[in-house]
Amino acid sequence: MRKLLYPGAAELTAALERPADGNTEIDLLVREILDAVREGGDTALRVFSKKYDGFAAATLRVEAAEIEQAENEVSPELKKAILSAASNIEKFHLAGAGTAGIKRTAPEVTETAPGVRCWYRDTPIEKVGLYIPGGTAPLFSTVLMLGIPARLAGCGEIVMCTPPGSNGKINPLILYAAKVAGVNAIFRAGGAQAIAAMAYGTESIPAVYKIFGPGNRYVTRAKELVQLEGTAIDMPAGPSELMVIAGSSANPAFVAADLLSQAEHGTDSQVIMLTDSREMITLVEQETERQLALLPRKEIAARSLENSSLVLLESEERCLEIANMYAPEHLVIATDDPFRGAEQVTSAGSVFLGNYSSESTGDYMTGPNHTLPTGGYARSFSGVTLGSFMKRIFFQEVTAAGIRNIGPDTVLMAQAEMLAAHAAAVSVRLEYLERKQGRSEGKI
Repeated sequence: MRKLLYPGAAELTAALERPADGNTEIDLLVREILDAVREGGDTALRVFSKKYDGFAAATLRVEAAEIEQAENEVSPELKKAILSAASNIEKFHLAGAGTAGIKRTAPEVTETAPGVRCWYRDTPIEKVGLYIPGGTAPLFSTVLMLGIPARLAGCGEIVMCTPPGSNGKINPLILYAAKVAGVNAIFRAGGAQAIAAMAYGTESIPAVYKIFGPGNRYVTRAKELVQLEGTAIDMPAGPSELMVIAGSSANPAFVAADLLSQAEHGTDSQVIMLTDSREMITLVEQETERQLALLPRKEIAARSLENSSLVLLESEERCLEIANMYAPEHLVIATDDPFRGAEQVTSAGSVFLGNYSSESTGDYMTGPNHTLPTGGYARSFSGVTLGSFMKRIFFQEVTAAGIRNIGPDTVLMAQAEMLAAHAAAVSVRLEYLERKQGRSEGKI
């Protein structure tokens, strides 16, 4: 990891730059894959599956018997843990339903002006697609994080794509988690080609209206490209990243462990520690080296650490300022008063407060979604919520009294925008009411 002691603006900007090698090549390859799957359907999927996963499945859909067999392969202890995580995820999303604006009962009607009544109704997105990475680690936790809110929202068709191993099998943990979450259909397809299949539809995989899930650069770029063609996506969720603000009271072993927990995701992950303690730089560096040597995935983590930094700044306030500018996917605040720091956070995917709030607990057990914006998109995107799986429809009723009330101003504004037909659509109603009133009063 790089060490930066009171860096200048240019040096700090360079240290916070996300890894971005090969973007042009990625664009060309992803576009080629999208076009091939759009034209070739299942046949193209099998070609790419053989090329990238080492297996071409005769049947893309995972049948019920395979899911039942997978359940038998999961240990009772792990089943209990998965069910506990699922329960926490449900509790969090249901508790947040009110603040997310999910309307389950009769709508609240607002009278914005006399005779003008407005309301809205949230309705599930009928068809959603979940992408679950399966390359170097079987992310069954992501199945829970995406499948459970999709089910709670009431999505009618929940389609999941995940890459098979070279033997054609999907990890039993992923299949069991899908059963717990309530996924309707599971398909053996990974990478950009899976995104293409869910966006365009193939002979086996139905097209969906919105695609969710993290992935590598190819998956993320595929999501961005199909969004341009009309398929909604949750957010740009690319390589994982973590920032830790460590005060002098932080535990260096905890900080190092958190940094490594994200570094092991992939070689293009990025982890950064900001601190106002010079001693913390030395201690965390030592702990990181010690813990790295013990990791099974140390080669991956070591490559990720090449993109990463330990940064000494003037104050905790400066650390928070830089954190907001960087807008990390995950932010750990391990300071004397993390709640004071939390009040100053304006851009982050998910924030972990205090020495015992490990990012890993957020990945699995606490309840909030771990599908979060990366690459600085936390400045304008939120993590996945129950509302992400719904769409809001607005309703408005204007009575005769209402059109008399707001009609003249509507006409005035439409005329000012030089939209004569807009103005006429209201004027014709006002004139009708005026004639009707005249007839009732015997004036016409």
